[in-house]
Amino acid sequence: MNELTTKTAAELAAAVAGGEVSAAEVTAAHLARIEAVEGQVNAFLHVAADAAARASEIDARRAAGAPLGPLGGVPVAVKDLFATVGMPTTCGSRILEGWHPPYESTITRRLREAGAILIGKTNMDEFAMGSSTENSAYGPSHNPWDLSFVPGGSSGGSAAAVAAYEAPLALGTDTGGSIREPAAVCGIVGTKPTYGGSSRYGVVAFASSLDTPGPLARSVLDAALLHEAMSGHDPMDSTSIDAPVPPVVAAARQADVAGMRIGIVSEFSGEGYQPGVMTRFNEAVELLESLGAKVTEISCRHFKYAMPAYYLIAPSEVSSNLARFDGMRYGLRASASSAEETMSLSRDAGFGDEAKRRIVLGTYALSSGYYDAYYGKAQQVRTLIIRDFDAAFEQVDVLVSPSSPTTAFPIGERADDPIAMYLADLCTIPSNLAGNAAISVPCGLAPENGLPVGLHVMAPVLADDRLYRVGAAVEAAFESRWGHPLLTEAKGLSA
Repeated sequence: MNELTTKTAAELAAAVAGGEVSAAEVTAAHLARIEAVEGQVNAFLHVAADAAARASEIDARRAAGAPLGPLGGVPVAVKDLFATVGMPTTCGSRILEGWHPPYESTITRRLREAGAILIGKTNMDEFAMGSSTENSAYGPSHNPWDLSFVPGGSSGGSAAAVAAYEAPLALGTDTGGSIREPAAVCGIVGTKPTYGGSSRYGVVAFASSLDTPGPLARSVLDAALLHEAMSGHDPMDSTSIDAPVPPVVAAARQADVAGMRIGIVSEFSGEGYQPGVMTRFNEAVELLESLGAKVTEISCRHFKYAMPAYYLIAPSEVSSNLARFDGMRYGLRASASSAEETMSLSRDAGFGDEAKRRIVLGTYALSSGYYDAYYGKAQQVRTLIIRDFDAAFEQVDVLVSPSSPTTAFPIGERADDPIAMYLADLCTIPSNLAGNAAISVPCGLAPENGLPVGLHVMAPVLADDRLYRVGAAVEAAFESRWGHPLLTEAKGLSA
């Protein structure tokens, strides 16, 4: 493996800006890595044909003395949910196979302006519906720690690409845990920013009141750099918050939790939690306490209702958002004798089982006579969860839990059991319902199977910087005491 692919994004940006290495060399190293391991990982659905040309442009700008931007010359993998000019956007679905957007998402445009090299589009659960990437119409991605295991989802391709050293940074989206859960099971860092802190313009909608784009990286500082570059108010997104981006990069460099009040969510433990996950989580909490944090237990009693509420709210929004994929305007179109038959056959052929399941569930929840009993009640539960967070954050600065109840599971193990699959997001869903910020950072390997475990940190709305302060402290303590837990090269990959 080329030494350039093991460097952090921060190191690469500094080296390119300082002339120590060219953007072309950095890009070539990562393209070679993709070629070497993609047959095993299946992280990418499309590799950018213009990546080398874009890198040459960055080098020409540096040679001319022009500023490069904070991510100058750094490759970024992009979840195939972001509209990108010059690359297809499929959302992991047959119904959009080969679709080339005529416009660019705000976030990918900002990353281009920041000097990043968009190196390709990554695999994902269809329309971001899933926790394993097995729902992709283009085959599952594989976890670099053990290729027979899932990399999580729905941003599993992005997480696998970063963990396999195919890219130092990646974009994901988080609707119920789709950044944090794959980050946890792949042993990397993944952040769900405050809802409205990162633009949704040009991000194909799953559940509009929940979808949140965010970063994946191999270090807390790298995640903060991507978070800062992609964030900020966007007038093209009506839900975008018109407020300064929290000082996430400064917080990541602070790495100090002395005096911070940290609350352990008591509802996120017990039956259903893998013993090794709880062992590493408890060790991480003890580590934070040894660093000067004040730890207490906090009860958020309505969190136990978050999952059933989510699986009424999210599918209801899916039912509305996916109605646009009708075979009439773009994407897959089945041959039929009438418009109605065209729509029916196109959707039947284009959507996978999980997408169909959620469309049917959401349509039922919104139907006449059931709206108040299901969707309305779920929104009331959402309010109670928001109040739980508000009460908790009056007592503590952040809340912590495991990122997921278990480590990665074998491909196929939960394919026929949707409920078991949904439980992977048990700890992450409340933050989506409330809209607050959350992060997953590696906290070691489970003793049962040697697979990564994630520490989940939750902060109030627009207090995203607290996540990076805690995450950086945990990361630094791991590196100084036990060595960095990200050692995937000796694990599942043969290249």
